[in-house]
Amino acid sequence: MTTLRNLPSVESLLQTRIAAELIAAYGRPLTLDAFRAELDEIRARFKSDPELDLPTMDDILALAEFRLSAWTAPSLVPVINATGVILHTNLGRAPLSDATIRAMDAISRGYSTLEYDLVKGARGSRLIHAESILQKLTGAEAAVVVNNNASAVMLVLAALANRRRVVISRTQLVEIGGGFRVPDVMKQSGAKLVEIGATNRVNLDDYETALAEPIALVMRAHRSNFKIIGFTEEPEPGDVVAIAHRAGVPVVDDLGSGALLDTARFDIAHEPTVQESLAAGMDLVCFSGDKLLGGPQAGIILGRADLIAKIKKHPLARAVRADKTCLAGLTATLMHYLKDEAEREIPIWRMMSLTLKQVRGRAEAWRLELGRGSVVEAESTVGGGSLPGESFHTCVLALDVKSPDKFLKRLRMQHPPIIARTEDDRVLIDPRTVLPEQEGALLVGLKNALR
Repeated sequence: MTTLRNLPSVESLLQTRIAAELIAAYGRPLTLDAFRAELDEIRARFKSDPELDLPTMDDILALAEFRLSAWTAPSLVPVINATGVILHTNLGRAPLSDATIRAMDAISRGYSTLEYDLVKGARGSRLIHAESILQKLTGAEAAVVVNNNASAVMLVLAALANRRRVVISRTQLVEIGGGFRVPDVMKQSGAKLVEIGATNRVNLDDYETALAEPIALVMRAHRSNFKIIGFTEEPEPGDVVAIAHRAGVPVVDDLGSGALLDTARFDIAHEPTVQESLAAGMDLVCFSGDKLLGGPQAGIILGRADLIAKIKKHPLARAVRADKTCLAGLTATLMHYLKDEAEREIPIWRMMSLTLKQVRGRAEAWRLELGRGSVVEAESTVGGGSLPGESFHTCVLALDVKSPDKFLKRLRMQHPPIIARTEDDRVLIDPRTVLPEQEGALLVGLKNALR
């Protein structure tokens, strides 16, 4: 009669060759945890059904190895983005340039001058890194880098408008991805919102009326992820600045996407640039590092030196500061703009600049390699909460499969996973967002999934 006494002990499992290999790969404590977990599960199943056959020692070792593999498998892994969405928020937004990756790798491998002044031989400040290059690029008096743009906005408001009134138009009370809303971020900073205008219209009189009362800041939030069309009105940024400055009130512009290049050159709508915002007289401009800038995740604040100085000294600045790898990567990314090589070196700009002929050529090559599918015209998008409604003409490899949803799942199970999209019951593979060095892995994954 089979009883639980027939189960091997943890000690007997540890004496096996496979256990030694598992300990070498995963460490003794974790291996012990896996053995105990497997034995506990077997006992629980057997007690509920004593007729069950007990697994052999080899079975238990195999199950423990599978458990260890599952426990230690990373959840954050590289994927191939074949969706055609260039700044895919769920897939990590902007892929980084080679120079940016090298800079981040170099600075993370050892010690650095993060907060050390080589000339003085004494403590320095991390806040200086990237500031000088941002000044050169934009003409701003000063700058500071934090961990993301939501932090940048919150820090500005906390430092300059805590318990004070901040004017913002109702046309700009936007919600970004993940349910984060501008008014909620503003309230968390301690600022008191003064909403003006209607959801579709605001005019200069609305600003003038609000500025008749004591106001700490006027804030603009760029609608980077949606459009208002139809019966609308909104004054030009320069006109808002003029009215606010007459009242002695600074203006903060939350640009979000942070374009340093004119997107109109890629046959899509013009996205307001950081330089244009400063030229309009904005006292402070906030934007992201990992959207249209094409760098690592960061929030950038630049503008008047006196206001930046107050922001740098605020206690919240330490809580949201950028780390050494971010500062190294951001500096390397910004250097591409300074050297006028952004379109050549930064992946998102390379993707946007691809011609229809170039994209079609890659799709045709894939079709020939696979021996199936068709090349059809479609649309790629910028994504990432940037340029809503704007798209690029593209060519995709369209695959007719029995079950598109099941095929997409098979693609996601490849190594590396392939993320694609469906349209009209066909699976579309868009070359625009597949990095050149990923083509080999893409074709292997497609062949495996098509078998």
